[in-house]
Amino acid sequence: MIDTKAIEEHIRGILVALGDDPDREGLKDTPARVAAMYEEVFAGMNYTNHEIAQMFDKCFEEGFESNDSGRVVVVKDIDIFSYCEHHMALMYDMKASVAYIPKGKVIGLSKIARVCDMVAKRLQLQEKIGSDIADVISEITGTEDIAVTIEGCHSCVSARGIKKENAKTFTAELRGRFRTDPALQLYLK
Repeated sequence: MIDTKAIEEHIRGILVALGDDPDREGLKDTPARVAAMYEEVFAGMNYTNHEIAQMFDKCFEEGFESNDSGRVVVVKDIDIFSYCEHHMALMYDMKASVAYIPKGKVIGLSKIARVCDMVAKRLQLQEKIGSDIADVISEITGTEDIAVTIEGCHSCVSARGIKKENAKTFTAELRGRFRTDPALQLYLK
């Protein structure tokens, strides 16, 4: 679990290291506010992919034969955000799209968005978010035919360093038939 008291102490130390007074009016509650924010935005760090799969394992089997390969489920433009593990910088304006071919059952659509949210709430790379979402969806649905695309902006690129405000990063995790069938990849556009 996330140690909010330790975060408070460290944020207080960072404020001192920055040359500010953590006891001044505007900053005296900042360590506690940052600790509460970290507890919220990094909630996914409390769970493994398997635990997230168990959390959101709500599937429907009625009317789905396991050999019906003509169905594709796609949920596009799921808003997420995360923080990169290199600079702890915000990854923002992120849109995740998840597609899969059902294998006898489908997951509730809101659960796909919830999986994306929880997986994103970790320190990580954008590529890892897509991989982890695919792992969780695969565990829940039992299918290996999964695609996860993510497009987003990284404040470590836009607000510091190279400072390219309009740069976007696109990643794709293609598994099973999404990797080999160009017709299935059209669903991701």
